[in-house]
Amino acid sequence: MERTFFALGAAFALLGVALGAFGTHGLRGSLFPADLATFETGVRYQLIHALGLLAVAWASTRWPSGTTHAAGWLMAAGILIFSGSLYALALTGQRWMGAITPLGGVCFLLAWGLLAWSAVRG
Repeated sequence: MERTFFALGAAFALLGVALGAFGTHGLRGSLFPADLATFETGVRYQLIHALGLLAVAWASTRWPSGTTHAAGWLMAAGILIFSGSLYALALTGQRWMGAITPLGGVCFLLAWGLLAWSAVRG
């Protein structure tokens, strides 16, 4: 499982860097400043949680458990839901996408809580 989470973390980091460059160089003149800030928030959270997935991969070698694995899957889901909804919101202007974003935030919170629990229990 640690290889899976490490690969996901590296892939999300790669995509986050690419999206960050795209936002800076490709979207700066075509989005309103508020929409660009929304896009950049998605990139920031994606990159932070990509590193979190690398931490989950390491934790899976130290404290292998269903709790650690659940933390990894929740972190990956959080990236897709939280950052993905912010990208869609910024690029399409569909404001209803903002209603989905908090679900990704909850995934992040649960993931970090489970990761902490794994360390304490480990």
